[in-house]
Amino acid sequence: MKSRINLRQVEAFRAVMLTGRMTAAAELMSVTQPAVSRLIRDFEDATRLRLFERRGNQISPTPEAVTLMREVERSFVGLDRIAFLAREIGRQAAGTLRIAAMPALGNGILPRFLARFLRDKPNLNASLSGLPSTAVIEAVAAGQADIGYADGPLDRPGFIIETHPIAAVVAIPADHPLAAKELIEPQDLRNQRMISLEPGTVFAMRVEVALAGVPRLSTLETRLSHTALSLVDEGAGIAIIDPTSASEFRGRNVAVRAFSVFIDAGFLAIRPEHRVTSALVEQFAKEFWIYHDELVGRR
Repeated sequence: MKSRINLRQVEAFRAVMLTGRMTAAAELMSVTQPAVSRLIRDFEDATRLRLFERRGNQISPTPEAVTLMREVERSFVGLDRIAFLAREIGRQAAGTLRIAAMPALGNGILPRFLARFLRDKPNLNASLSGLPSTAVIEAVAAGQADIGYADGPLDRPGFIIETHPIAAVVAIPADHPLAAKELIEPQDLRNQRMISLEPGTVFAMRVEVALAGVPRLSTLETRLSHTALSLVDEGAGIAIIDPTSASEFRGRNVAVRAFSVFIDAGFLAIRPEHRVTSALVEQFAKEFWIYHDELVGRR
């Protein structure tokens, strides 16, 4: 039988959050330290939340505990509201979610997915910041974002990094003769006007290696995927680009074709290594990968 939340458990939780230690919380409540520990265990059982990370004699609150504490402080005697919020946090429907993403994702696929993610979570506060990849990394490192999406590679300690290799595609004006081909080869791009994406980046260098020895009519340069695709849409040239951004231009004057040379156009999902990741962030990260792969046709 599920135990019920009582006022003494909430008092113990609040005391531990305020003092940062079980022994200090016991002194504040005028009880023994084992009594506080038992109350905290009962409170975790009743809320079905992991509220504290225990490392030896030290404890640190989880993100779920921080979110719950805000409600405890606002309405300390409102046990019904606290119990409701605990249930919402437990099903990842309440709390705070801060996302930082490079423009290729932050201007397209991520806002759409976030809107879907929030539909059944009216108590969830969320923010989405579009930033250059270097700024995304620093935002995660500084604790200003719970999860970040950035261009790779990243060889820096202190992060949990996930990546899925994704093959770049060729974006061609729909009325261009090359649009009739299903697979584009480097020599097909001879004497074509190419749109160079993010000059100086690893991705741009990979494209240059793939097109080595292929003469081009002229080159347009831009830093943003959506700008490149808008240029393709207007017939200004051809771009080798990530399929995530290309999916945003379906139904427009852009034909997307496979490229015979594999160029990795994947991105990184990064989280801080030394901070506890909430179940909410874990759920968001997992569901976004599924949504992304379905959108670009990998499932």
